[in-house]
Amino acid sequence: MSIIAIGMNLMLAGLLTAALLMGYRLNGRLKALRDSHDGFAKAVAELDTAAARAEQGLADLRAATDEAHDALADRIAKARDLTAKLDRQLQNAPQASARVEPLRGRDREDLELGDVERVTHRLGSLLSAARQPRPERERPARAALAPMRERPRFDDDLFDMDAEPAPRRAGGAR
Repeated sequence: MSIIAIGMNLMLAGLLTAALLMGYRLNGRLKALRDSHDGFAKAVAELDTAAARAEQGLADLRAATDEAHDALADRIAKARDLTAKLDRQLQNAPQASARVEPLRGRDREDLELGDVERVTHRLGSLLSAARQPRPERERPARAALAPMRERPRFDDDLFDMDAEPAPRRAGGAR
């Protein structure tokens, strides 16, 4: 073997060693890139689940708001009815007191105590009637409610409503 052949073999061995080192470094960098890609995919999946939970939370919030709105509307209607009833009773009260003869002494005290008990009992029954839930009634269609007042929909453009909702998980915290 000649010196030129040995020199060429040594140069070839050196180049192969350099290629192996470069391949080893490149493999490490590719491995880091794959790991970061997996981490990115995991972060995107978590963001997707968080968006689905937020969407469900908004839907729950809308439902709770509608329910509270209906309950408040019912209570306002009951309060108006009770106010009208009390107004009618107050308008009739002076006529009733004009017909009562003035009493003296012990009879007057007994009558006032009886009146207080009667009024207290009546007021208590009115208050308990106001606290009882109204019987369920059919809700009018949304189109019928639209003329009353259209609520702004701030999050309509945030989520695509055409997509199917995410399946709900059973139990657990949010």
